[in-house]
Amino acid sequence: MSRLLVSNTLRALSARGYCAHLVDTHKIGTREIVGYGLNGTPNYVDRVDFPMPAVRFRPETPDIKLLREKEKGDWKLLSVAEKKALYRASFCQTLAEVRAPTGEWKSIMGCTLIFASLAVWLYMFFKLFAYNPTLPGTFDDAHQKAQLKRMLELKMNPITGLSSKWDYEKNDWKK
Repeated sequence: MSRLLVSNTLRALSARGYCAHLVDTHKIGTREIVGYGLNGTPNYVDRVDFPMPAVRFRPETPDIKLLREKEKGDWKLLSVAEKKALYRASFCQTLAEVRAPTGEWKSIMGCTLIFASLAVWLYMFFKLFAYNPTLPGTFDDAHQKAQLKRMLELKMNPITGLSSKWDYEKNDWKK
């Protein structure tokens, strides 16, 4: 009765356009709407922080309907298998199953190591084949002295640079 009331109310409101986003019957099919749900949407999701989904996990079958009628009576008369069947009709996983580790860290760690090894191989390739291992000729002492001499002749940066520390009259560094 409550299911019929909730579904009819939502359908009537959606027909008027007030809350058309609340009724997604093409997504939930014939599953029973049993609550408000996360953010008011009738969807199913297993979450630890929101353990009561808005719709049941499975649509009602004749077996489940019989169990639901039997459920209304004394629960001591239900067997453990029947209780589990009722639970699995409403929920996909138990909270312990939701909290259980999934092993996803292994794939993340594997992908991280693969990318790190690719980066090392790429570095090795560039180090061996792309970059010239010998320094240019301008890095030897004769070229550096000639460059320093040229900078002093042109008086480059005379206020704070090399030229400010050179004594042009004595032709030596200032002390």
